[in-house]
Amino acid sequence: MALIDVFLSRAVKRGTLTVHRPKTAPRTFGTSEAGFPDVIIRFADAGVGRAIVSDPGLGAAEAFMGGRLVIEQGDIRALVELLTSNDPWEAGRAGLAANPARRLASAVAHRFGRINMERAAKRNVAHHYDLSDRLYDLFLDADRQYSCAYFTDPTNSLEQAQADKKAHIAAKLAIAPGMRVLDIGCGWGGMALYLHAKTGAEVLGVTLSQEQLKVARRRADEAGVADKVKFELIDYRRVEGQFDRIVSVGMFEHVGVKHYRAFFEKCRALLADDGVMLMHTIGRMGAPGVTDAFTLKYIFPGGYNPALSEIARGYEGLRLFPTDVEVLRVHYAWTLDRWYDRTVAAKNAIVAMYDERFYRMWTFYLAGAAAAFRNGGLCNYQVQLTKGRFAVPVTRDYMIAEERLLRGS
Repeated sequence: MALIDVFLSRAVKRGTLTVHRPKTAPRTFGTSEAGFPDVIIRFADAGVGRAIVSDPGLGAAEAFMGGRLVIEQGDIRALVELLTSNDPWEAGRAGLAANPARRLASAVAHRFGRINMERAAKRNVAHHYDLSDRLYDLFLDADRQYSCAYFTDPTNSLEQAQADKKAHIAAKLAIAPGMRVLDIGCGWGGMALYLHAKTGAEVLGVTLSQEQLKVARRRADEAGVADKVKFELIDYRRVEGQFDRIVSVGMFEHVGVKHYRAFFEKCRALLADDGVMLMHTIGRMGAPGVTDAFTLKYIFPGGYNPALSEIARGYEGLRLFPTDVEVLRVHYAWTLDRWYDRTVAAKNAIVAMYDERFYRMWTFYLAGAAAAFRNGGLCNYQVQLTKGRFAVPVTRDYMIAEERLLRGS
C-alpha cells in the first residue's frame, strides 16, 4: 500500500475522499455521513502524494496552486474542511502535521523568523498588504476591515458583523470626547475613522504599508477630518507622545515573540496614567507553537499567532493591569467563509489581475484559515490592559451598555 493510501485511510473516516491517480485504480477513503463533505480529487503525477505525506499543508497547497492536485467534486474549501473536521484540535491527534523532519525544519525556520527587526517588519508587511487595492475591494467589506468580525448572529452579513466588531472594541475602550487615541497597525483607516466619528476623539493611526497609508489619508481627507484623524508611515517603536487610549487590531501577529516585551513596554510608555489599551489578535488556544510552512512562505512571512501564555509573559512585571480578556472562537471562521465566497465570486477579476496560480493560492489561504478556526486550535484574543487600577469600571456592564448605544447609532 502506498504511503499516501496509509495517510488518507487514517485521515478520512467521516465523509469521503475519492482519489484518482495515474496508473492506479481510483480509491475512496471514509464513509459518507451527513454534515461531512464528499470530495473527488485527481493527482496529475505520483509526486503529489509524496508531497502531501511529507507535509500535508504545504504539499497539498503547492500541488493545488500548480494545478497538479485537481478537485473534480467539491472545491478547496470542501477538501480542507473534510480533512480538518476529521482531525479536530480538541482530539489531540495532530494527524495532519508534517513528518518529524519537516517539523524540525519548520521549528528552526520559526526561530529565525522571530527576529523581526524594523527593516524585516516593513518588508513582511509589504509582502501581504501592498497587494493591489482592487484585490481587497473584491472580498472585504466596504470599510476594508481585514480582521475578525464580530457575529452577534451567525447569519449576519459581513458588513453588519464588521460594524459590530468596531462597536465591540470601541465600547471596551471607553473613549470620551477630546481624548487622544493611538491605532497601532491602522490598516486602511476604518477603525480610526470610526472611533473619531463615534466619540470625537483625535486619532493617530500608524502603519508600515505604503498602500494602506495612501488609502487611509485619502479617506480622512474625503471625510473632512484629516486634522483630527492622522495617519503616519512609522514603526510603532518610533511613536512619541502620550495617548489616553491605544488600540491595536490584527497587528500583534506580526510583532514577533522576541519583541513582545518591547511592544508592551512601548505601549506602557505611550499610555497616559489613566489610559486604556485594547489589543485584538489571532492566537492559539494551546501551548506556544510554530507557524505553518504554507503561511510563512506565501502569506505572512514573519507572522506568528501567540498562545495566551506568551501574551501574558509579554506584559507581566510591567505593572499593567489585565482588566479584561475575551476569547472569540469561531467568529473568524465565519468571517473567512464570507471572504472566501466573495473571492470565488470575483475569480475572473482576480485571475485577470494576477493569474490562476495566485487565485488558487488565495482560496487555499482563506479555506485553510477558516478551517483552523472552525476545527483547529486558532482563536482571537481581545486583551484589555490599563495602567491604573480604576481606569475602567470594576464590572463589564459599561461595555455592554456602550456597545448597545454604538450599534444602535
